[in-house]
Amino acid sequence: MWGTMRDFTLLDVCGFGWFALAWIGYTLYARSGRRKHRTISAVMNTFRRQWLVEMSRREVRLVDVNALNSLAHNVTFFASTTILVVGGLFALLGASDRAIGALGDLPFAVHTSQSVWEVKVLLLIVLFIYAFFQFAWASRMSNYCAILIGAAPAVGDPSLPVHAERAARMTNLMGHHFNLGLRAYFFALAFLGWFVHPWALILATTWVVAINYWREFRSPEFRALQAGTESGTG
Repeated sequence: MWGTMRDFTLLDVCGFGWFALAWIGYTLYARSGRRKHRTISAVMNTFRRQWLVEMSRREVRLVDVNALNSLAHNVTFFASTTILVVGGLFALLGASDRAIGALGDLPFAVHTSQSVWEVKVLLLIVLFIYAFFQFAWASRMSNYCAILIGAAPAVGDPSLPVHAERAARMTNLMGHHFNLGLRAYFFALAFLGWFVHPWALILATTWVVAINYWREFRSPEFRALQAGTESGTG
């Protein structure tokens, strides 16, 4: 194992360090202080709460069940896809020689030993396993949300507002874990750059952070949703 680690260059270590720092740092940044209330996820949390409050006022809640089924289908799709990706990566470990040879023909690609290649693939597997756990937990919480909607008291029951708030918190948590799984996908795509060159990993990671920041804090979609929230509460 120690011999394998010595095959990594200083630039490899710096590239992976920047990758880990950027992922963890951005996640903490997006959920710290007042910023966590100024993201597209926070706006969607507001709309999810509004949805469950409106659900509590309806006698027939079939539309709410259908909406939840649509969300659960997306989560299940990503969970199933992630399992296939993990299986494909394990299969890639058995074809290391051919993969290294194919990458070696690319311009600017660095020479990689088989042991280094396998460590990179294993790290990529860990990333997708993390994403799978996030999607799987979000899928389980979608079941909890369905139960909460089904258990909602009748209109006029004094416990209904509290129940609606409980269901809203559960749907927000489901969305949070789904977003963590998607973010793992984005950073896993950046991680692929390491197979070509450490600088590709650094540049791809920086690009992913910039894209995530723009989408969550500055995108037209965020401004549209925020305007809808402000107009609805003004």
